[in-house]
This record gives sequence, C-alpha cells and structure tokens, in this order.
Amino acid sequence: MRILVVEDEADLARTLHTGLTAEGYSVDLAHDGRQGLWMARSGEYAVVVLDLMLPGLNGYKVCAQLRREGNATPILVLTAKDGEWDQAEALDTGADDYLARPFSYLVLVARLRALVRRSATAAPPVLAVGDLSLDVAARVCRRAGARVDLTPREFAVLELLARRAGQAVSKADLLYHAWPDDALDPNLVEARVSVLRKKVDAAFDRRSLQTVRGIGYRLVDDREHG
Repeated sequence: MRILVVEDEADLARTLHTGLTAEGYSVDLAHDGRQGLWMARSGEYAVVVLDLMLPGLNGYKVCAQLRREGNATPILVLTAKDGEWDQAEALDTGADDYLARPFSYLVLVARLRALVRRSATAAPPVLAVGDLSLDVAARVCRRAGARVDLTPREFAVLELLARRAGQAVSKADLLYHAWPDDALDPNLVEARVSVLRKKVDAAFDRRSLQTVRGIGYRLVDDREHG
C-alpha cells in the first residue's frame, strides 16, 4: 500500500519514511506544497499524510485544491498546529483526519488503517465525456472502448478538461494543473493539446477537443453535433 507524505522538515520526513516503511507501507516523500499537490494528483496513493505549514503552497490550499478537482484520496493532516481553529479549518477544507505532533506511531498507523478501510468501498472516479472516458485511479484513457495510451502529462491535461467538460479552461489553469513547477510558457500546453488531438480525436475521426480563442481549450461530446 502506497502512502504520500508531504512534509518540509527533512528530519521528520525521514523519520516518517523509516517508521511507515517498517510498518509495511511504500512511502513517497514530497517536501513542499506544489510538489505534494502534483504527486497527489496521480491517484496512486491510499492515503496522503499532509503537513499544514509548507513552502510554496500550504497544506490547507493543497487539500482544498485536491477536493475541488474531485480527488477523493483520504488525507490525514499531521502537524504541529494543534489549535481547535486549525483543526476545524483543515477538516472544513477536506481533510479526513487530524493528528497533532508530537504523535504516537501506534495511533498514526491505526488512523491510517481506519482511513483506508473507510475509503475501500468507494468506487474510483471515472470521468466520461461522450464515449471518451478517464479512469482516474487506474490512469487509463479509452475512446469508444479502445484504450488510448497517454503520458502522465497528457493524462493530467485531459483530466482537467474532462472535469470541466463543456467549459473553457485557460492555458494558465492547465499549466498549474499538469506541470509540477512554476511553468509559465503556454506553448507547453499547446504542444500537449496538439498531441492529444492526434491520439483521442484524429485517430477516431473526432473533434471533441476544441480551441477557445483567447482563452484555452474545451472538451465536449462532439457526437451531439455529429
């Protein structure tokens, strides 16, 4: 079972990695909010252990952004901020549990097990726009039942467009969602969209990925107009 730990304090991150690995978990580390958000979007984790005071993007914003995008991965906030207002804000922004430091490994692991049990029956999200579908958990794209192989970046671009199907999505939003660093070049998005059009549209004689002049792109069910 894979866990993502988002923690900027190097010593604590290493301790968590060692302790959770000893408990049988596979553990990935992220050391700032932007990196943590990027990694959490992969959908590969059973649980995200998230600090609140992170450089780049704080834990509250990471949590809120994941929930806005429909990411249902359980989030356990593990932080030195133990005030009742801190706990309330974390839970209100989408965290599933909250554990203040210092903490007991026995309690931490028990809470992780509880979160996994709680989410085990939830079906992984599948985004569908017409006959184009994205299995977010498995990272699989299909058009009319046929599998379409996408790179992680291409999948991330198409995922955001699918989550906002029918809406114009700006190049800035796509850059923020699909690139882990502070990418600013819209040509990066244009290049990915060009490849996506070949894979999910041209290969099936479709035109679902539309350009919205002066803004960005929109994904539609083009069968409605065919």
